Amino acid sequence: MFSGIVESTATVVAIEREQDNLHFTLRCPFTDELKIDQSIAHNGVCLTVVRIEADCYTVTAMRETLERSNLGLLKVGDEVNVERSMQMGGRLDGHIVQGHVDQTARCIAVEDQEGSHEFTFEYEADPAMVSRGYFTVDKGSVCVNGVSLTVCRPTRNTFAVCIIPYTFDNTNFHDIKVGTVVNIEFDILGKYIAQYQSRMNELER
Repeated sequence: MFSGIVESTATVVAIEREQDNLHFTLRCPFTDELKIDQSIAHNGVCLTVVRIEADCYTVTAMRETLERSNLGLLKVGDEVNVERSMQMGGRLDGHIVQGHVDQTARCIAVEDQEGSHEFTFEYEADPAMVSRGYFTVDKGSVCVNGVSLTVCRPTRNTFAVCIIPYTFDNTNFHDIKVGTVVNIEFDILGKYIAQYQSRMNELER
């Protein structure tokens, strides 16, 4: 379980394919604090540490993860937002993030607002997915590349988020431009409510 408050960025230093899996080796400031089997969110995707060598660690993404996320687009040298799992008893500064990315979205606009940046993203809005809670609501929460954000002006298949300078400078949002593909995880509370309502409607038929 994560909060969507990014701890740091990690740099991809190597990518190795093994059948349908990709092994990513990354360098980040807290590598010396990691342990094998530890869970870390990478651009919002929960992956398990499988190897640690010096100041680098390795995680593995399988086919399902690569199909649902932007990890398969990563190249050596790319920056990835990283967050270790939440500690019980601490403050939840963002929102409840599972690290289970729902799908990708594409940036369709970036606006400099003289102090902050507004990013607009477009995603595929399949009716069946919408009925299960895969949508955004105004002032609700959404996780973009592992960053907990507040939704602005949602439509059927787009939403905007505003990024303060600190977040822009300390996450890979500074690399996002029109056309960039990002990972999104919709609010788990919204998904539970939508699926509960859908099942209640089925029972009433």
